[in-house]
Amino acid sequence: MTHQPVEGFSKLSKQRKIDWLISEYLSNDRSYEQILQQYWNNDHDLQKLHEEFSENTISNFYMPYGIAPNFLIDGKLLALPMAVEESSVVAAASKAAKFWLDKGGFKTTIINTEKLGHTHFILNVEPHKLLHFFNFKLKKKLLEATEDITANMRKRGGGILDIKLIDKTAELENYFQLKASFDTVDSMGANFINSCLEQFGKTLKEEVANEAEFSQEEKESLQIVMNILSNFTPDCIVRAEVSCKIEDLKDDSGISNEEFAWKFKQAVTIAEIEPYRATTHNKGIMNGVDAVVIATGNDFRATEACAHAYASRNGKYSSLTHCTTDNGIFRFWIDLPISVGVVGGLTNLHPLVKFSLALLGKPSAQELMSILAVSGLAQNFGALRSLVTTGIQKGHMKMHLFNILNQFGATEEEKQHFVTYFKDKTVSHHEVISELEKLRNK
Repeated sequence: MTHQPVEGFSKLSKQRKIDWLISEYLSNDRSYEQILQQYWNNDHDLQKLHEEFSENTISNFYMPYGIAPNFLIDGKLLALPMAVEESSVVAAASKAAKFWLDKGGFKTTIINTEKLGHTHFILNVEPHKLLHFFNFKLKKKLLEATEDITANMRKRGGGILDIKLIDKTAELENYFQLKASFDTVDSMGANFINSCLEQFGKTLKEEVANEAEFSQEEKESLQIVMNILSNFTPDCIVRAEVSCKIEDLKDDSGISNEEFAWKFKQAVTIAEIEPYRATTHNKGIMNGVDAVVIATGNDFRATEACAHAYASRNGKYSSLTHCTTDNGIFRFWIDLPISVGVVGGLTNLHPLVKFSLALLGKPSAQELMSILAVSGLAQNFGALRSLVTTGIQKGHMKMHLFNILNQFGATEEEKQHFVTYFKDKTVSHHEVISELEKLRNK
């Protein structure tokens, strides 16, 4: 079947969008409409709110919303909200939280909260000439031009921290940047930063046009390419860590504390030096981070991009976590660059986001940074603990058991049978199907 393009799709009503999709792509099978409708909220106003979060919305896509309790973070006991579909994430985080509960819990330090953005421009001028213009005229004008935009942010203790001229002409002919650093306090600050940067672009254009030291040819060469924040925030960073005596690293897998500490450190070191392992290692960290990021209405794509860029900052992709076992002390930590907010965006609109933030004690943006770093560290600890002892599949597949059984329409009675059956066995897809067939043939 050859599909036809559609004009004005965004202007169609929700029902007409669905009608078009079913007729054009789904062979007029109206059962698909029922699938979409069963995820609509019965509360009309709440459904309308969800639809207006995005464009061309025809339904809601549900994810499990779970709780990982017993997180002792900087002396406060918290239960973390986690929106994630991967079956083992909440269980692993909860298990790690419980492990460290009687060992002092997690400690965090905010290292910095600086966010960045750039005005990227092309100008055919000698770099030293442009630098003189920037230092003695332009920088002051840029700050003056954004005073109205930054007024409210400055009242809250934030604003523009600094503006620098960056010479990138060695990498691209006539390419320069205005690199600005910001403190956006409790907001993610994307709209604020981009508004400031767009004003920078306008002011740069005006000031270059009026600058007597530039020739007409130089003035006409100016091209503002783009004004945009950067999701790489290496100076907006938090550290989370755990530590205890190696003799207190009691593990229920049967290996000694010393062997556990040694193998755990080796596993982290391998992730530090081997990109193939580091990628999976860091993915596991982001399992924990993203689940809380989503539950608190923040941007998990920005979080991911920043973390992986940071993991590559030394020219080779490496682990975000680190471990030492010096002088009989086991220490495990993460330095996580992360930019999040607790005001603005979904935080003021999505009811479950409001619930999440209330559950966490209405944290500041810095406190949420700490919580997210802890969630990632806990997830990584749980994964490595399994890998170096029983192996990852034993726990992972046990959590995956119900997914397999649901695929075959298992009854509650059958599910209970399998919980007992696999109590002392490792779950495998083949074994589940084989046992289910035996059970049903009886």
